Amino acid sequence: MPKNKDLKRLIRARMEKTGESYTGARAVLLERAGTPDALELTLAAVAGHSDELVKERTGCDWASWVKFLDAESAAELPHREIAKLAAAGSSKMSGWWAQTVTVGYERIKGLREIGQRRSGTYDASKSKTIAVPVGELFQAFRDGRRRKHWLPDVDWRVRTETVDRSIRIDWQDGTKVSFWFSDKGAKSSVSVQHGGLPSKAARERGRKYWGERLAALGELLAPKSG
Repeated sequence: MPKNKDLKRLIRARMEKTGESYTGARAVLLERAGTPDALELTLAAVAGHSDELVKERTGCDWASWVKFLDAESAAELPHREIAKLAAAGSSKMSGWWAQTVTVGYERIKGLREIGQRRSGTYDASKSKTIAVPVGELFQAFRDGRRRKHWLPDVDWRVRTETVDRSIRIDWQDGTKVSFWFSDKGAKSSVSVQHGGLPSKAARERGRKYWGERLAALGELLAPKSG
């Protein structure tokens, strides 16, 4: 099992999820500690991504990442420095997954809630895979005429962009939105992160909004039959 302070955070996370008492949640976690995957399952629940997915995309599971980052005293570092450590910790690491590992680690260590930054603001994240090449998906964001069909009435102010890989924009209310694109051959995916939101409620509204907008994008780009 993890160290005492980490165990307490995992217990509280289980309490929030299941409604169990502290004693009940602690008993379940300690009982499960005898199974090989107990710690990994618990860490994944707190981090927000499954152990299998994280290992596939980064080469390491959550227990390995926690061990690696703890050895570097990462919990005492700012977010950007943790992300640099994560990026250097695996040859399979993309920029998106370096951030994902960093956020998951910060959640495990009790430095932020799910969806929350260490500054206290919240992020709303969504992703979608669509059966088009990444260049076509990227242009659906970059081309204003195409974009208005799935993201209408938005004042688009680009801060930075890398063709077929990322776009970062200033949103109309002063918050920031980032898009990351991944090439999957005949398919491609986009991940959206809307940062700087003031509350959990704003985060949930953001998740709903981007879910709807990406669904509309999928319908626009979906191959037409017949």
